[in-house]
Amino acid sequence: MESKLFTPLRIRDLRFKNRIFVSPMCQYSSKDGLADTWHLVHLGSRAVGGSALVISEATSVSPEGRISPGDLGIWSEKHAEALKPVTEFIKNQGSIPGVQIAHAGRKASTASPFAGGGPLPETAGGWQTLAPSAVPFDTNYPVPKEMDKNEIETVLQQFVQAAQFSLQAGFEVAELHFAHGYLLHEFLSPLSNKRNDEFGGSLENRMRFPLMIAREVRNLWPMDKPVFVRISATDWTEGGWDIKQSVEFARKLKEIGIDLIDCSSGAIIPNVKIPAAPGYQVPFSEEVKKETGIMTGAVGMITDPEQAEEIVASGKADAVIIARELLRNPYWPLHAASRLGAEIPWPVQYERARISGRKR
Repeated sequence: MESKLFTPLRIRDLRFKNRIFVSPMCQYSSKDGLADTWHLVHLGSRAVGGSALVISEATSVSPEGRISPGDLGIWSEKHAEALKPVTEFIKNQGSIPGVQIAHAGRKASTASPFAGGGPLPETAGGWQTLAPSAVPFDTNYPVPKEMDKNEIETVLQQFVQAAQFSLQAGFEVAELHFAHGYLLHEFLSPLSNKRNDEFGGSLENRMRFPLMIAREVRNLWPMDKPVFVRISATDWTEGGWDIKQSVEFARKLKEIGIDLIDCSSGAIIPNVKIPAAPGYQVPFSEEVKKETGIMTGAVGMITDPEQAEEIVASGKADAVIIARELLRNPYWPLHAASRLGAEIPWPVQYERARISGRKR
């Protein structure tokens, strides 16, 4: 039987050669938000490895929106120019370059994980963080500044500008980062959004700012190219954002013209018990897809070719969006094709090492 994982997927006018997408993975290796040779090799090797879509790490709309001083940025023409060699290389390998456009909100201004993590004080290069409400992420985090309406408008325009620079850089897919406890997730979740104006309180109000950003970016992004949104489908705790609200949000995003929901979960507050296990987040992509009809991507401990095949073949998601397994092995798609009996092209430079497409 033909492998569904290795059948093409068309979204708008883009043809993805298979259903394996590279998830955004922060590298904490930029200076002043600029891409360098690390990003070229890191993202480029995943394109060489056969993934259909290679999405950059969370790429900030402003210096203040970075998780750490080492994050990628897309707030100027200089940043776009630095990313052009990366997008050109990805395209030359037959893959599609995507950018995840982000603002870290109250979880910004932290040290990189391999520098110890945790909040950075201003004396160590940190900065004032922004959030929908003046509620810190954790007890050791500083209190963020509650955004006023001028700051909300500024961040909206920063997302629009970032999308423009992303197009200049050569990206073909834009993913808006509305997950993992960062700024737009903070607006969505009642655990972090305590506002009493039109941006807080009811579900309609909490969705308002993220939907404004989604609408503006979708209107700017070329109609023949897709826009994705990554969500945390649940906060994994009572009184937080949940799958029911996610389904309603996905309906609104679909009306705007968003093409695919990348269904992750969690990270709005610390110390939450998450039942992590292989495929533990797949039910979220299945539920959103079933209830709304929008395309979805499944994430979370997807490591086995047969597991990925079942997710796509059964209709639980339209694609698998893989992170750690592709860190361990950039060439996972080539080996997965062999396991599943799919014949796919190898880079001509690597043909001498080609694995047969016969099932073993």
